[in-house]
Amino acid sequence: MGRRDRRPIFSRAHVVVVGVLKLTLFLPENHSLKGKRGVLKKIKARVANTFNVSIAECDGHDLWQRAVLGISQVGTDVPHVDGTLRHVVRFIEAMAVAEVGEEEIEVFHC
Repeated sequence: MGRRDRRPIFSRAHVVVVGVLKLTLFLPENHSLKGKRGVLKKIKARVANTFNVSIAECDGHDLWQRAVLGISQVGTDVPHVDGTLRHVVRFIEAMAVAEVGEEEIEVFHC
């Protein structure tokens, strides 16, 4: 005696949007991994406390003057998720502790 209605349990009205930002940072004034960790710790703490996003260093772990951050947000509205990630880039630029390089945003629908 199963369900008679075989429509999917989840409707399209409950869309999950996942936005991912890959952001390259340059730290030209930095001369050690310890200094890099300090700058990244400051950036990650301020971004995480200001925005509803997850943030982590994803590449360039052994490089003193370069870091790649992965930043993500989950929501239901593409413009909101995309706008928040773009605002995060401007926020990091305004902190003026690192030079912002390449940025890549991808949005996924689930």
